[in-house]
Amino acid sequence: MPDGKVSAGGEPASPNCMQVIAAATARLISVPEGHRIAALAFEGWDTHANEGGATGRLANLLSGLDRFFAAFARGMITFWANTAILVVTEFRHTARVNGTFGTDHGVSTAPHLVGGAVRGGRVIADWPGLKEAQFYEQRDLRPTTDVRAVCKGVVVNLFGASGAVAVQCIFPGTHSVAPIKGLIG
Repeated sequence: MPDGKVSAGGEPASPNCMQVIAAATARLISVPEGHRIAALAFEGWDTHANEGGATGRLANLLSGLDRFFAAFARGMITFWANTAILVVTEFRHTARVNGTFGTDHGVSTAPHLVGGAVRGGRVIADWPGLKEAQFYEQRDLRPTTDVRAVCKGVVVNLFGASGAVAVQCIFPGTHSVAPIKGLIG
Protein backbone atom coordinates (compact mmCIF):
# COMPACT_ATOMS: atom_id res chain seq x y z
CA MET A 1 0.00 0.00 0.00
CA PRO A 2 1.49 3.36 -0.95
CA ASP A 3 0.98 5.10 2.38
CA GLY A 4 2.32 2.17 4.43
CA LYS A 5 -0.88 1.78 6.41
CA VAL A 6 -2.14 -1.72 6.82
CA SER A 7 -5.80 -2.06 7.66
CA ALA A 8 -9.22 -2.91 6.36
CA GLY A 9 -11.39 0.18 6.54
CA GLY A 10 -9.95 1.40 9.83
CA GLU A 11 -10.14 -2.03 11.39
CA PRO A 12 -6.99 -3.55 12.84
CA ALA A 13 -4.82 -5.62 10.56
CA SER A 14 -5.17 -9.31 11.34
CA PRO A 15 -2.23 -11.21 12.86
CA ASN A 16 -1.83 -13.09 9.56
CA CYS A 17 -1.84 -9.84 7.59
CA MET A 18 0.91 -8.42 9.81
CA GLN A 19 2.95 -11.56 9.18
CA VAL A 20 2.57 -11.26 5.39
CA ILE A 21 3.51 -7.55 5.48
CA ALA A 22 6.59 -8.36 7.58
CA ALA A 23 7.81 -10.99 5.12
CA ALA A 24 7.28 -8.65 2.16
CA THR A 25 9.04 -5.77 3.88
CA ALA A 26 11.99 -7.98 4.82
CA ARG A 27 12.33 -9.04 1.18
CA LEU A 28 12.37 -5.41 0.05
CA ILE A 29 14.96 -4.14 2.49
CA SER A 30 17.23 -7.19 2.57
CA VAL A 31 18.43 -6.57 -0.98
CA PRO A 32 22.10 -5.51 -0.59
CA GLU A 33 21.66 -2.30 -2.59
CA GLY A 34 18.11 -1.73 -1.41
CA HIS A 35 16.46 0.55 1.09
CA ARG A 36 17.65 0.57 4.69
CA ILE A 37 14.61 2.09 6.36
CA ALA A 38 10.95 1.09 6.19
CA ALA A 39 8.01 2.68 7.98
CA LEU A 40 4.82 0.71 8.51
CA ALA A 41 1.60 1.64 10.27
CA PHE A 42 -0.78 -0.94 11.69
CA GLU A 43 -4.10 0.62 12.62
CA GLY A 44 -6.68 -0.38 15.18
CA TRP A 45 -4.86 0.11 18.49
CA ASP A 46 -7.39 2.66 19.70
CA THR A 47 -8.99 0.33 22.22
CA HIS A 48 -11.45 2.43 24.19
CA ALA A 49 -13.68 -0.50 25.03
CA ASN A 50 -13.62 -4.26 25.50
CA GLU A 51 -9.87 -4.80 25.27
CA GLY A 52 -10.35 -8.21 26.80
CA GLY A 53 -7.78 -10.21 28.69
CA ALA A 54 -5.43 -12.89 27.44
CA THR A 55 -7.77 -13.71 24.55
CA GLY A 56 -9.37 -10.35 23.83
CA ARG A 57 -8.96 -7.67 21.19
CA LEU A 58 -5.69 -6.28 22.56
CA ALA A 59 -4.22 -9.78 22.88
CA ASN A 60 -5.11 -10.40 19.23
CA LEU A 61 -3.32 -7.21 18.17
CA LEU A 62 -0.26 -8.10 20.23
CA SER A 63 -0.27 -11.60 18.72
CA GLY A 64 -0.12 -9.99 15.28
CA LEU A 65 2.80 -7.83 16.35
CA ASP A 66 4.58 -10.92 17.68
CA ARG A 67 4.05 -12.69 14.35
CA PHE A 68 5.32 -9.59 12.57
CA PHE A 69 8.60 -9.69 14.53
CA ALA A 70 9.08 -13.43 13.91
CA ALA A 71 8.38 -13.18 10.17
CA PHE A 72 10.57 -10.11 9.80
CA ALA A 73 13.46 -11.79 11.62
CA ARG A 74 13.16 -14.87 9.38
CA GLY A 75 13.17 -12.66 6.28
CA MET A 76 16.14 -10.60 7.47
CA ILE A 77 18.29 -13.54 8.56
CA THR A 78 21.35 -12.36 6.56
CA PHE A 79 21.01 -8.79 7.84
CA TRP A 80 19.45 -9.45 11.25
CA ALA A 81 22.66 -8.57 13.13
CA ASN A 82 22.43 -5.05 11.67
CA THR A 83 18.68 -4.63 12.13
CA ALA A 84 16.80 -2.45 14.60
CA ILE A 85 13.01 -2.20 14.65
CA LEU A 86 11.54 0.72 16.52
CA VAL A 87 7.95 0.22 17.60
CA VAL A 88 6.16 3.34 18.73
CA THR A 89 2.57 4.41 18.74
CA GLU A 90 0.96 7.79 18.65
CA PHE A 91 -1.95 6.30 20.58
CA ARG A 92 -1.21 6.16 24.25
CA HIS A 93 -3.32 4.26 26.75
CA THR A 94 -4.30 5.35 30.23
CA ALA A 95 -2.94 3.45 33.19
CA ARG A 96 -6.45 2.77 34.44
CA VAL A 97 -9.14 0.69 32.78
CA ASN A 98 -12.24 2.75 32.02
CA GLY A 99 -15.90 1.85 32.63
CA THR A 100 -16.16 -0.01 29.31
CA PHE A 101 -13.12 -2.24 29.95
CA GLY A 102 -10.77 -0.31 27.71
CA THR A 103 -8.15 2.38 28.01
CA ASP A 104 -8.64 5.87 26.71
CA HIS A 105 -6.19 8.38 25.28
CA GLY A 106 -3.30 8.79 27.69
CA VAL A 107 -0.15 10.89 27.59
CA SER A 108 2.63 8.30 27.71
CA THR A 109 3.82 5.69 25.26
CA ALA A 110 6.50 3.04 25.49
CA PRO A 111 8.81 2.74 22.48
CA HIS A 112 10.29 -0.71 21.99
CA LEU A 113 13.47 -1.69 20.15
CA VAL A 114 13.80 -5.16 18.66
CA GLY A 115 16.49 -6.64 16.42
CA GLY A 116 19.92 -8.16 16.19
CA ALA A 117 21.67 -4.78 16.38
CA VAL A 118 19.84 -3.79 19.56
CA ARG A 119 21.67 -3.95 22.86
CA GLY A 120 18.59 -5.42 24.47
CA GLY A 121 17.42 -7.22 27.55
CA ARG A 122 16.88 -3.95 29.40
CA VAL A 123 14.24 -1.42 30.23
CA ILE A 124 15.59 2.11 29.97
CA ALA A 125 13.28 4.40 31.88
CA ASP A 126 12.75 6.49 34.93
CA TRP A 127 9.89 4.48 36.40
CA PRO A 128 7.36 6.96 37.77
CA GLY A 129 5.27 4.38 39.64
CA LEU A 130 1.59 3.48 39.68
CA LYS A 131 0.48 4.93 43.01
CA GLU A 132 -2.30 7.55 42.99
CA ALA A 133 0.09 10.39 43.80
CA GLN A 134 2.45 9.33 40.99
CA PHE A 135 -0.11 9.48 38.18
CA TYR A 136 -0.04 12.34 35.75
CA GLU A 137 -3.39 14.14 35.81
CA GLN A 138 -4.75 11.45 38.19
CA ARG A 139 -5.01 8.81 35.42
CA ASP A 140 -1.87 8.44 33.32
CA LEU A 141 1.59 7.03 33.63
CA ARG A 142 3.89 10.03 33.95
CA PRO A 143 6.01 10.59 30.79
CA THR A 144 9.76 10.47 31.52
CA THR A 145 11.50 10.01 28.15
CA ASP A 146 11.12 11.91 24.89
CA VAL A 147 10.49 9.39 22.08
CA ARG A 148 12.63 11.55 19.80
CA ALA A 149 15.63 10.74 22.03
CA VAL A 150 15.11 7.04 21.24
CA CYS A 151 14.75 7.75 17.51
CA LYS A 152 17.88 9.88 17.51
CA GLY A 153 19.77 7.20 19.43
CA VAL A 154 18.95 4.62 16.77
CA VAL A 155 19.90 6.93 13.87
CA VAL A 156 23.15 8.04 15.48
CA ASN A 157 24.23 4.58 16.63
CA LEU A 158 22.94 2.34 13.82
CA PHE A 159 23.69 4.57 10.85
CA GLY A 160 26.67 6.44 12.25
CA ALA A 161 25.06 9.86 11.81
CA SER A 162 26.49 12.60 13.97
CA GLY A 163 24.31 14.25 16.57
CA ALA A 164 24.50 17.49 14.58
CA VAL A 165 23.31 15.77 11.39
CA ALA A 166 20.51 14.10 13.35
CA VAL A 167 19.33 17.50 14.58
CA GLN A 168 19.81 19.52 11.41
CA CYS A 169 18.67 17.05 8.75
CA ILE A 170 16.56 14.35 10.34
CA PHE A 171 14.97 15.86 13.47
CA PRO A 172 15.03 19.65 12.91
CA GLY A 173 14.13 21.81 15.86
CA THR A 174 15.11 19.22 18.48
CA HIS A 175 18.39 20.69 19.75
CA SER A 176 17.32 20.20 23.36
CA VAL A 177 16.67 16.45 22.90
CA ALA A 178 19.86 14.38 23.19
CA PRO A 179 20.07 10.93 21.58
CA ILE A 180 19.97 8.05 24.03
CA LYS A 181 23.34 6.35 23.90
CA GLY A 182 24.00 2.62 24.00
CA LEU A 183 20.81 1.41 22.31
CA ILE A 184 22.71 -0.35 19.52
CA GLY A 185 25.24 -3.03 20.48
